[in-house]
Amino acid sequence: MHIPDGFISPKLYVPAYAVAIGLLAIAFRRLRRELREETIPLLAVMTALAFVLMLVAVPLPGGTSAHASGVAVLAVLFGPWIAFASCALVLLLQAMLFGAGGITTFPVNALAMGFAGSLVAWSTYRLLRTWRRPVALFLAGWLSVVTAAVLVAVALGVQPLLAHRADGTPLFFPFGLEITLPAIVLPHLVVGVGEGLLTVLIVQLSERVLPRRTP
Repeated sequence: MHIPDGFISPKLYVPAYAVAIGLLAIAFRRLRRELREETIPLLAVMTALAFVLMLVAVPLPGGTSAHASGVAVLAVLFGPWIAFASCALVLLLQAMLFGAGGITTFPVNALAMGFAGSLVAWSTYRLLRTWRRPVALFLAGWLSVVTAAVLVAVALGVQPLLAHRADGTPLFFPFGLEITLPAIVLPHLVVGVGEGLLTVLIVQLSERVLPRRTP
């Protein structure tokens, strides 16, 4: 799901940087205010898990990849803002050290996977936890992946409309939404199942260490 450099027009990534920087400023303020000393080891472990999961990627046609993320686990355990900060840090390190994603596309990746994925996962869990908690955890994981995939597909699919030559030839990503949506979203419907199961397993396992961390 990492979009590499060269696929996104400045018309999208420049405003995306402005939005991402503003949201990250809020996220890191929340991180400093809300994080407790006793939960730092768990956050470090879960962030490392997200780092590993995002590196195990299956390439997809069109320049992206399918992978689990661990974002829902972070969102459920620590809330959407801390999850966003952790995911953004993971994406930045992966782009700089491993070439997974890119520097120009970092804000788009971070907003899709880190911000939207975390917010959807946290909201889903909070809404459904009193009904069927395992179902809430599963759907939080599944929706975090699918939501991010939809946003990445849209970001890529609108590039021919945003940046093209006078004759209509795309300057960046060449395929429209009719290709990107099925090509990216459909595989992630399946990946989301694994993400959902992983979310249930990891959150319930973590409660044995910090049983009161999640409500």
